[in-house]
Amino acid sequence: MHRTARLRGTAGHVWRTLLASAAALLILTSGAATPATAAVQAPSAIQIPDGVTAGVAVFDRQAGTFTEEFDSDVPFRSASVVKLLLTLDFLWNRGPSYSIPAADRARLEPMLRSSNDDAANYYWSTYGGSAIITRMVRELSLTDTAPPPAGYEGYWGYTALSARDTVKIYRYILDTAPAPVREFVMGNLRQSTRCASDKFDQHFGIAGAFDRPWAVKQGWAGSSYPKGTCGPPDTAAATRAPTGARTTAAPENRAADAVNLTRPALHTTGTVGAGDRTIVAVLTLHPDGTSYGKAYTDIGRLTRSLNVPGGVRPTGKWYGTWSEHVNVRRDPSTANPPMTQLPAGVEVLVSCQKQGQTVSVPPYTNDWWAYLPQYGGYISNIYISSPDNRLPDVPDCAGS
Repeated sequence: MHRTARLRGTAGHVWRTLLASAAALLILTSGAATPATAAVQAPSAIQIPDGVTAGVAVFDRQAGTFTEEFDSDVPFRSASVVKLLLTLDFLWNRGPSYSIPAADRARLEPMLRSSNDDAANYYWSTYGGSAIITRMVRELSLTDTAPPPAGYEGYWGYTALSARDTVKIYRYILDTAPAPVREFVMGNLRQSTRCASDKFDQHFGIAGAFDRPWAVKQGWAGSSYPKGTCGPPDTAAATRAPTGARTTAAPENRAADAVNLTRPALHTTGTVGAGDRTIVAVLTLHPDGTSYGKAYTDIGRLTRSLNVPGGVRPTGKWYGTWSEHVNVRRDPSTANPPMTQLPAGVEVLVSCQKQGQTVSVPPYTNDWWAYLPQYGGYISNIYISSPDNRLPDVPDCAGS
């Protein structure tokens, strides 16, 4: 079940709300498939999965207006989205050339592309911790952003940040920042890696809901996300700062004090479409104990429900999966090593299917394999949440 968000400050609110029931039919139930459309439809009714708390802002740079806003001023703990501010703070006074020393480039690039935490720890502890946030709030005129609350000054991921402030950050980068800064930041976000440095699959939300071109900076944090899915798990907490990395908290830090620091967080932010037409910020909290795969699926459904001008939806059918450590392989066979593993129970886009090696998970066997275009590989249909070995509404792959 899903609930339809009541939109604030968005054109077409009344009749979009009336369309909520119809729009809900396009949202998946667990294990079901839904058709993908060729292009983003407008208007939309935001679909927020049950139990999820969300802040949403979608800004069309071409029209100069928001197409979606829901609780856009509500602060969330930023998780790794704050790495945008760490980068901007470092680059702020490096003009006019904005040259980046090789050692810093070696930190900043993986921090932006792969959400590297060691790099974030370095910039947080080296350049003043909470003072970084205070500077950026002043320079970018942010209204809902604040340093971590008292007692958590070393935890950069506890910075308070709203969806509308996230849009402001991207608008600065795209429209105001010096060209070398814009090109460096956006160029790296366009090269976002599927596997983050801590081995989590970070191509959820924007990266799954739309075809390229897009650029993303994602964020995640939660004790129920104990293991990465793209390789050996990283045991370090996603927002842990080095011992002793502490600074004085800003006075009257009400925004940060109001932020939930415990519920699992998953955020997708960035731009969609040619020329970075639309800025998208979706910040979410999930019920305690939510798995990474479930949160990944829910933020994907929410993001796909948004009105994003210039965005193009990928072709295929969305299906749920089951089991942990489901391998994605280059061929419909177990002969070669897996390319990666799926987050447990995550929803995947299937573009076609073909017969291959028989896979057995007693009492079931299946020789059909689903091709996942967003991974560039196959998974056995035995792990697809469908009663049939061959998916009834997915075409055969060419050459099958």
